This record gives sequence, structure tokens and C-alpha cells, in this order.
Amino acid sequence: MSTTLMPVRASDRFESIDMLRGIAVLGILMVNIQVFAMYWGALEYPPAHMDMSGANGRVWWITQVFFELKFITLFSALFGAGIVLMVGEDAQAPTALHRRRMLWLLAIGLVHGFVLWFGDILVPYALAGFVVVLARRWSPTRLVVWGLVAIAFSGLLMVGAVWAEGSMPGAGEPAKLAAHPTQEWLERWVGAYQSGFLQSRAYNAAGEGFALIGQITLFAGRLLGVMWIGMALYKTGFLTAQWRASVYAAIGVIAVGAGVSAEWVTANANLASGFAPEFQWVATAVNYGASLATAFGYASIVMLLAKPAVLHWVRLPFASAGRMAFTNYLTQTLVMTFLFVGPPGLGWFGTVERSGQAAIVLAVWVAQLAISTVWLKAFRFGPAEWAWRSLSYREAQPFLR
Repeated sequence: MSTTLMPVRASDRFESIDMLRGIAVLGILMVNIQVFAMYWGALEYPPAHMDMSGANGRVWWITQVFFELKFITLFSALFGAGIVLMVGEDAQAPTALHRRRMLWLLAIGLVHGFVLWFGDILVPYALAGFVVVLARRWSPTRLVVWGLVAIAFSGLLMVGAVWAEGSMPGAGEPAKLAAHPTQEWLERWVGAYQSGFLQSRAYNAAGEGFALIGQITLFAGRLLGVMWIGMALYKTGFLTAQWRASVYAAIGVIAVGAGVSAEWVTANANLASGFAPEFQWVATAVNYGASLATAFGYASIVMLLAKPAVLHWVRLPFASAGRMAFTNYLTQTLVMTFLFVGPPGLGWFGTVERSGQAAIVLAVWVAQLAISTVWLKAFRFGPAEWAWRSLSYREAQPFLR
């Protein structure tokens, strides 16, 4: 058996995986735009910045119930599946290429996070990739069991941290660097981002440093666990649409129904409480668990839609976006940075309400679906995918079709 690793050919790709990845990278933006457009604390404590009444409150509710943590979960599971697909399960398969891929991803992520946007996921993905690959030969059962253990451990840490924060004296009071900032600190943050790209980079770099600490400590278990479960779902044929349609349909209805129902009730309760600090550990716990169920349900529905040949042309734009997920993810950062950070950008930070943010997301979705589909008619890869492959293989890969 040959253990030489070669680039994945178009004929070796799974449309179901590409489509799910495309949907995931698009869905992530609905959550991320809040941190691009507003003070970061508004993601944790929505009243911290911008209006929460009327349409703006409804946008928050929709994002919380249907998007928050769901699409990043899908993206993480697919990252794990991609490692098995790329490296394989052969004990003799070389992992040098995988290590180079992760090193380059780490380098790109560090630039992306510290220079452009502190919401970067590439650095934690690269670090997790060095660990997750060691489990590529585990059985699906073992992957799921250890994945759930890691997810549960991370969940306990996160919920415990939020409970402790909400139980402290003065919890919820405005404070510098807090999710609920003082007015002075909020004005400084907004002013820096509106003033210009260079003026805001110190704030961004500090944000990336704090974000990395949280990702490596509180969130690491969930990231590793979801990636391991993604490996298991690939090995069992779930992610390649090999299960029966009736099973996918049943999982989709039950998992999405349960997850969305739990989020629905909790989001309403959170709104009614005015996002009370003492309630946030409950909201965090529900979102942490329900997002897993909802993401699993979403994936099942996508696999169901991946089966009928007649739907190929409907699937094509999403599969194209998935094949260019790295490019689309980085492009989202570039577009959002131009829109919301000051000169040479437009400096809209702190001026676009949540309803306007949703309109921007819809426009980006349409543009990326269209551009990805057209681009791949002329090119084999997206530009970021091509660069990453070429750097990893230490030679320029074919680009034109």
C-alpha cells in the first residue's frame, strides 16, 4: 500500500461534505459580525452596545436560537473529518505533510488574529490539529466516547466560570475591559475603531491575546471533542450521505426540534430577565448543550438534501462555497474590516444596528455563493486554498483548470 500523500483530487471530494462546510462558513458570519460591528461584550451581554428593541432584538433572538455555536460546531466537526480524509487511518501513513499544513495554518492564523481580527479560529484549529490527528485510527465508538468526555469537561469549565462571574459581588456592574463596559471605556474602544486601522490594532491585538487564553483553556475540550466526533461521523458514512434517508430525516426533526426548543425558551427567559448576571450560567449551559443537538440536526438535514440527484444544481453554490471555505472565511474578515474599521476602511463600527448587520450578512452570503461557483469554473481552488496547499507541499500546485 502506498503511503505517499497527494493533494485531494476533485474526483475524490464528497459533495455532501463540501456543501455542509459551505453552509457552516456562511452561518458563522451571522454570529461573527456582532464582534466585527460592535464592542465585543455585546456577544456575551447584548445590552452592552447598540439597540436591543424591535427588529434589533429579534435579530439577536434569531441569531441566538439558530446560529450561536451551531455553525462553528459544524465547521469544527468537518475539520476533524478532513484530517482523516487527508491523512488516512494507515499506521504507516506519513504525518509530515499534516504537520506542515498545521504549522502554516498556525502562521496564517496568528497574522489573521493579531493583525486583522481577534475572533480568529485558525490558531486554535491548528493547535488542535496536532492533537486530533493522533486519534485518526480510533474506532468511531472510541472517538465519540472521548469526544463527549472532552466536550463535557469543557462545558463544566465554561458554565462554572460564568456561574462564578455572575455570583461575585457587583456582578453586572459596568467595568473596564468587562463585557458590560463603562461608558468611558466603550467610547474609547469605539473611537479607536472608527479612527483608523492602525489606531485600533493595539485593541485588536489585546483582544486576540485574551481570546487565545479562553480558547486554549475553557474551549479546548469542546474543540477537540467535536473534531473527534467529526472523525467518527466521517468513518461511519454519516458525513458522506451513506445513511438511510429516513434516519437522516428522523435525526433532523428530533435534534433540531429539541435543540431549538431549548434555545427558544432560554432566549426568551434571558430577554425577560434583562440578561441578569445570575441567569447567565443557565443560558450558557443550555446553549452549550442545545447547540450540539441543533448542529447534529442541521448536518442530518443537509445529508438528506445531498441524496437526490435532482437537487445537484441547488447544492452546487453551497458546495462551491465549501470548497473555498478558507478563502471565504478570510474574505469575510477583509470585507468586515473594510466596512467597520476606520481609514482606509469606512469606519462603520458602532453605527450599524443588528438589523443592518443582518442585511450585510445576507449580501455577503449571496456574493460568496455566486463568486465561489463562478471562480471554480476557471480555477481548481480558491486563492487561500491554493496558497496553503502550495506552502504545505513545498511547490506550486496547479491552479487553472
